[in-house]
Amino acid sequence: MYKRILVAIDGSETAEHALDSALQLAHDNDAQLQPLYVVDNPLMAYDAYGYDPTILRDACIEEGQRLMADALARMKRENVAGVPRIVDVAPIGEDISERIRISANEFNADLLVLGTHGRRGFKRLFLGSVAERVVRSASLPVLLVPSRQAQTTVAETASPAHTDVAAAVYELPR
Repeated sequence: MYKRILVAIDGSETAEHALDSALQLAHDNDAQLQPLYVVDNPLMAYDAYGYDPTILRDACIEEGQRLMADALARMKRENVAGVPRIVDVAPIGEDISERIRISANEFNADLLVLGTHGRRGFKRLFLGSVAERVVRSASLPVLLVPSRQAQTTVAETASPAHTDVAAAVYELPR
């Protein structure tokens, strides 16, 4: 069904869970997988005395390389083809969600996999989650993978004391 799957990862537990799901889908569909790490170096006072933006960017690149090496090792264990990629957000007029959509188009992805809660800091409180912004403007199917904590909460709600809720959550219309 899917032949080219892009999964965005950022080092969070939820992104790891999204990678697990993407690996399983890629394996089951004999699809190519591209784990993607986006470096976001927000504009700061570049003219501020003593500020060197390369320090932050280098740290992000180092984290991305570590995550990509881990993703590649997991892909090899699962016998999944593909090449991880690290990309930068354009300095002006682009955000992480836009870079993810552009990268999905460049990869010709037919599925985009995202965790619902990554770790992108204070900015997320005002602008909404990256996953939400990607979904709102995506031109391809997007699989949102919730955190394990959210899945545990749903499972707890589905206990025998809440059977009516469990039916609403798990039962598909016929």
